[in-house]
Amino acid sequence: MEYRKLGRTDLEVSVIGLGTMTWGEQNSEAEAHEQLDYALAQGVNLVDTAEMYPVPPKPETQGLTETYIGTWLAKTGRRSEIILTSKVIGPMRDAKRPGHIRDGKTYLDRKNLTAALDASLKRLQTDYIDLYQLHWPDRTTATFGKLAYPWVKDDYTVPIEETLSVLQDFVRAGKVRHIGVSNETPWGVAQYLKLSETKGLPRIASIQNAYSLLNRVFEIGLSEFTHWEDVSLLAYSPLAMGVLTGKYLDGARPEGARLTRFTRFTRYEGPEAESAARQYVQLAREHGLSPAQMALAWVNSRPFVASNLIGATTMEQLKENIASAQVQLSPEVLEGIERIHRSQPNPCP
Repeated sequence: MEYRKLGRTDLEVSVIGLGTMTWGEQNSEAEAHEQLDYALAQGVNLVDTAEMYPVPPKPETQGLTETYIGTWLAKTGRRSEIILTSKVIGPMRDAKRPGHIRDGKTYLDRKNLTAALDASLKRLQTDYIDLYQLHWPDRTTATFGKLAYPWVKDDYTVPIEETLSVLQDFVRAGKVRHIGVSNETPWGVAQYLKLSETKGLPRIASIQNAYSLLNRVFEIGLSEFTHWEDVSLLAYSPLAMGVLTGKYLDGARPEGARLTRFTRFTRYEGPEAESAARQYVQLAREHGLSPAQMALAWVNSRPFVASNLIGATTMEQLKENIASAQVQLSPEVLEGIERIHRSQPNPCP
């Protein structure tokens, strides 16, 4: 397993990170513990979760993912062996975002951030989180598949400086080691960095955004920050919710699969997505590669990626995904990927 520096911190994270958002919905507590045991045995040290998980978010399951991690930590005593990350949700500004947590008034202010962190620490059965992330911005942005900035003037947003001041108190108290953002934009990253520099506030170490063969938008504006400002990418949805495995081609809906069970996930659907996915799957097979491992190995190879957050509902999937860390793509495969990308760029932003 390869390890990469996270931002300007002293943390070295595994190039494959363990995503957990299915635990408590598609995976049981025993299965979650089995995944943790196997992942650590393969050298994975980054475990990523969120107060909102599992997904799809529901009142009756909210927090179960963190709870399962907490029971594993209590059982094994292996807290020092993992880099544990979690996320606090932002305000509900559209119907797809959860309104059941803290009565839907989840602004990134002191009251909500404090309540969220304390609840996460209790569920996780730990007294600190290595990387605490803002799950999405407090303001309305062009994220979660939006194609353009919406030009919406929100009635109220918490100033970024106020949010950072609260996070600074968490760091000083020893409850959080480092901070990061998620589903953020270039403007947002610039503001966080500016306030850190001018106000002496904590510096974001990372950004967790969607990144895959079907969504390379990160490369356009955000990757430059990783180069010059050392803000590492934690890439989520590297398989585009399984679309890049090829299992959904031609309308197939395998029993138990996420897009079979849940209709709310539409970000990676549509004729353009299917056409591009078909070409990537065909390219992989022409070169004797697993489509999933080719897609993951490509994400692993990007210089701005600190950790590639894979997720799995079966041990077979988990083993295949983690093994992508050992796959090196040939120049011919990389050229083929770029050829497809040029013909169908970013069908699923």
